[in-house]
Amino acid sequence: MLGPLLRLLSACGGVWPTSPAPGGTAVSGDASSNSEGRDGLLWWRDLARCHAGDVSVAVAQANQVLEDQCRLESAPPLGTVVGVFDGHAGPDAARFACDHLFPNLREASSGPQGVTAEAIREAFLATEEGFVALVSHLWEAQPDIATVGTCCLVGVVHHRTLFVANLGDSRAVLGRKVGRTGQIAAEQLSSEHNASEEAVRNELMVQHPNDPQIVAVKHGVWRVKGIIQVSRSIGDVYLKHARYNTERIKPKFRVSESFSKPILSANPSIISHNLQPNDCFVIFASDGLWEHLSNQEAVEIVHNHQRAGSARRLIKAALQEAARKREMRYSDLTKIDKKVRRHFHDDITVIVLFINYDLLVKGAAQVQPLSIRCALDY
Repeated sequence: MLGPLLRLLSACGGVWPTSPAPGGTAVSGDASSNSEGRDGLLWWRDLARCHAGDVSVAVAQANQVLEDQCRLESAPPLGTVVGVFDGHAGPDAARFACDHLFPNLREASSGPQGVTAEAIREAFLATEEGFVALVSHLWEAQPDIATVGTCCLVGVVHHRTLFVANLGDSRAVLGRKVGRTGQIAAEQLSSEHNASEEAVRNELMVQHPNDPQIVAVKHGVWRVKGIIQVSRSIGDVYLKHARYNTERIKPKFRVSESFSKPILSANPSIISHNLQPNDCFVIFASDGLWEHLSNQEAVEIVHNHQRAGSARRLIKAALQEAARKREMRYSDLTKIDKKVRRHFHDDITVIVLFINYDLLVKGAAQVQPLSIRCALDY
């Protein structure tokens, strides 16, 4: 159960609440709020107008409590900011990051340089520090708060530059037109931090040369200390501060050896990309999507259909593939309730951001501010 302080910090009710940023309202037409809806464990906003172009958002729940969170804010001076937060061991860290990373980014970018890679890094680390402070506050009453964590994928379109920052294994993929035939090519923009990647295992072994068990196979999967798959996150405080690695947390999380150096990191990988006229859209999605679709499959699905409903269409394609793997019909999969559904697929969050290059060149003063926040079910 969430403590009173965490409830207060994460309070946001309703199913798929979409509200304007201060001083504005969501626009009508193709980006009207009529494109918003819910069907069972699927929530969506089919299309909305933002300062970078158009955006399509959808979330599919699989866990008993939705562990994915997402957020989009589009308004001057930052531009358009997208966040996908894929929680693990519970939703609390994802909710905290969803609440606090954007305000921390506004604060870090308030200086004369505006949005920079270092400002984004500062916002990530400030969010981590805030969550560690929360864990310290709740430790006596709620020790399990030390074992929750979240992957964090953030994209910022500021003027004509796209920044992508990542912790964990969510993924941002660019769809770009190539050649004169209008074919679409996929380019992964984010670096992933999953122990299944040899480069990640090598990085961990270099960082922890005296720990031969820093990565180990458990249940057929490479894991950090045989426990967690990702090497970078917000939260997972028990793997960063030894004072929380005690008998007060569940045995499955406990590290048997003492440690003085943090095992996981909250330092994001960040890239900047100068947007070009042939850059069409970016798919930001949690690992639940990429378990079932390749980068190229995803960009072709978006490219070959109308913009409205793109995120929902990607989730449906992933669920159809999940059903096929289990030799069942998609219609039968959608009838399975949350929690049991987790045996078939993870929570899936998708945000498709369609880049309007001409709008970025001219400036988007005529576009109303937009704010979208995913459902929080308590």
